[in-house]
Amino acid sequence: MTAADGRIPGPAGAPLLGSLLDLKKDSLGTYLNACREHGDVVRFTAGPPGLRMELYGVFSAEGAQQVLATDATGFRKDNAFYQEVRESFGNGLLTSQDDDYMRQRRLVQPLFTRRRVDGYAGAVTDETAALLARWKDAPDGTVDVVDEMTGLALRAVARILFGTDVEEAVHVIERCFPVIGNYTLRRGYSPLNPPRSWPTPSNREAATATRELYGVCDRIIGQRRAEGDEAKGDDLLTLLAQAQSAEDGSLDSSEIRDQVLIFLLAGHETTATSLAFALHLLARHPELQARARAEAVGVLAGRTPEAYDVDALPYLTQVLKEAMRLYPAAPVIGRQAVAAIEVGGYEIPAGADVIVAPWVTHRHPRYWEEPDRFDPDRFAPGREKDRPRYAWFPFGGGPRACIGQHFSMLESVLALSMILREYELEALDTEVPVTAEITLRATGPARCRLRPLDADG
Repeated sequence: MTAADGRIPGPAGAPLLGSLLDLKKDSLGTYLNACREHGDVVRFTAGPPGLRMELYGVFSAEGAQQVLATDATGFRKDNAFYQEVRESFGNGLLTSQDDDYMRQRRLVQPLFTRRRVDGYAGAVTDETAALLARWKDAPDGTVDVVDEMTGLALRAVARILFGTDVEEAVHVIERCFPVIGNYTLRRGYSPLNPPRSWPTPSNREAATATRELYGVCDRIIGQRRAEGDEAKGDDLLTLLAQAQSAEDGSLDSSEIRDQVLIFLLAGHETTATSLAFALHLLARHPELQARARAEAVGVLAGRTPEAYDVDALPYLTQVLKEAMRLYPAAPVIGRQAVAAIEVGGYEIPAGADVIVAPWVTHRHPRYWEEPDRFDPDRFAPGREKDRPRYAWFPFGGGPRACIGQHFSMLESVLALSMILREYELEALDTEVPVTAEITLRATGPARCRLRPLDADG
């Protein structure tokens, strides 16, 4: 089935460039407006004649479920963007496909059981305690929560990955990741790219950053593999080096590095986004912040939280889920259609680039009353069952759902509980502009004034 004129509806865009400029300027706003004006399946054209591309947006919860879960085999990670991520950050769980993906998943899955992940709670609380101590000397008692949560999440995931080698790794990651990420993003959305081997300034800069990042990973991996079964650490890198099975063998050094790089990319930016915007939203809503603080103080009193406390902090979990609804760390998820397929009553052609967009579906008025309002009680017990499964999918879904979602929630709830117990936050920036890069990225500050609280909150 198609529209009456045989085409999927969509914005006309400019005569020569279609929606190219709108997508480059504000892709998230363009997708949101297109859904409101044209419906749940939308066709975009972008680029000049001869280089024009077509992109199909699927914005309903039911459509997202079809693309990611029910018909997942009909949609692959074969688009240009994923290829650039693969070239930059390796063929890890985020980017691998088919037999490679299944083998990696089987080898890595045991490292992400709930019991194993709960064992990393101490690393999270130690890093959060160090952050809170630094905040005592914050200039003018003010911090940018985006920057602060990015640093916290990076240090936590690097410590869990690298163990005692965390300091060297963090410095290299902080220096190199932005260079490689921006380079990957530019190439992923450009219709024409010079080969990476050409000595252009951007190629040389990215190659230098990549060599440095790969170098520190390879050095630490080499040490772990040399230690073999004698390695005593419980960091994730040691466990990756020891992971093996009769069916799948083990991961070689380059495969371990690919997993490490993907864990760093997906494991710190996503959690940082969720935490930063949870704090920003609570800072803008003092009454909800007070409610969240009361729960944290009541459950934890003066002790350091542990993994089992997460279940006793349901309102903090609701706060984080609502922050992830409004600011999903993966705001757009891309796929490519293997064959022509019907979605939402429209036929999407074979080979088409397709996106599902948590940014749009999480604001869809069919599923969310007053969708722009911050209301953690949307996730109160019993209310989630009244919505379609994919009305909220910040961790993706289906067979490619994020393997680290339990760790992300564990880290976020524990860190949020410790922060709220020690500080009251007042928002100095009421609006924080964002853009879709590899993950959701704040393009302006999210400053908060800190007011220290006494021991009992």
